[in-house]
Parts: sequence; C-alpha cells; structure tokens
Amino acid sequence: MPEVIFTGEKGRLEGRYQPAKARHAPIAIILHPHPQFGGTMNNPVVYNLYYQFVNRGFSTLRFNFRGVGRSQGSFDHGQGELADAAAALDWAQSINPDARACWIAGFSFGAWIGMQLLMRRPEVEGFISIAAPANLYDFSFLAPCPSSGLFVHGDKDAVVPFSAVTGLVEKLKTQKGIVIDQQTVPGANHFFDGKTEDLMEVVGAYLDKRLPETAKKTSAA
Repeated sequence: MPEVIFTGEKGRLEGRYQPAKARHAPIAIILHPHPQFGGTMNNPVVYNLYYQFVNRGFSTLRFNFRGVGRSQGSFDHGQGELADAAAALDWAQSINPDARACWIAGFSFGAWIGMQLLMRRPEVEGFISIAAPANLYDFSFLAPCPSSGLFVHGDKDAVVPFSAVTGLVEKLKTQKGIVIDQQTVPGANHFFDGKTEDLMEVVGAYLDKRLPETAKKTSAA
C-alpha cells in the first residue's frame, strides 16, 4: 500500500494508493468522515472500503482531507474538501490515463463530498454512499443524480435518522436513467461499531452486481 503525496489547492495532500495490474482498470476514490470529528483515511470503514475496491482490480486511492494527518491546509466546511477530492481524482487520472471508469465511495461527511464530486465529473459511473448525512447537509444539488449507486445506512443511527436518508433516496428513485439501491445494516449505529464486516458484505455484494458493467467498458476500451 504505497504512501503518496499529491498537490491540492492548499498544498500537499497525503494518501494511500494501490495501482491496479490491468492497464484499463477503473479508478476508485475513497472519502473519509468529518475532519473535525476524528475522520481520517484510516477510519475502519474507509480502510475496509479501500480494500473492497482494491480486491476487485481498481486503482484505488484514499487520502486525508486538508488539515488532517500530513495533509496541508485547514478545514474549510466542505468547499475546500470538495476541491481536495477533485484534486485526488485528477491525480489518479493523471497516472491512469487509460482508465475508462471511476467510482466514488464516501462515509458520512465523505459521502456528502463524494456526491458533490459526482455531479461535477461525468466520468464517475458509480457511487457508494455510507451513512449519508441527509439531515445535516443539503443534498438538493442531486437534481438530477447523474449515476447509479448505493446508499447504506445503519438502522440504529442516532446521528442521521434512517428516515432522512430514505427521504433522499425516494426522491432520487423517481429520476429516469439511473438505479438507486438502498440497503440497511441491522443494529448498526452511525459509525458501524461492531458492524463493519456486515457493512462490507453489503458493499461487496453491490459491487459484484455492478462490476460486469465496468468490466465490459474496460475490455471494450
């Protein structure tokens, strides 16, 4: 798992990157929870998400937002963190010029940032949004949501009520041309304490369902 440093808007950003073996392999970017509440790229959910993609042949990057770990800068309430995520995708694409697809996966605050990046980058063809904070941040920018993806939530989440995410998902499901999946992890709180393995089973099953699409695009390139 090579350590990498790439350039962001406010200086160096620290990450961990695993290149794929296949030339046309898709890219995955993994985004961590809120920096001011202990979120880092080494969060257990983020770490395990990273390997869900690595083990399926993606060139995969997770990184620390500005002001976290060795990443330069300071917390910017989302706007700067979105710029960081865009810089991460730019960097991953620069060293994988033949990649034909990209996925975004985010946890909590990272899910909010990831969905904004999705709106700005048409090459993103799939997303995983875990514990999306639909009651804390405005997701109305998903009009329309450009790609199919998965929302996963714990039914014991006391930070983001399940009903808030369900309301968002139901709105997105009315849009044509995309398929939005929603899955629940029974007994899981917002941080998936003791439930990370169950969460990864859900994520892995979804990726395995979707990946034939990615594989076809990759092989046809």
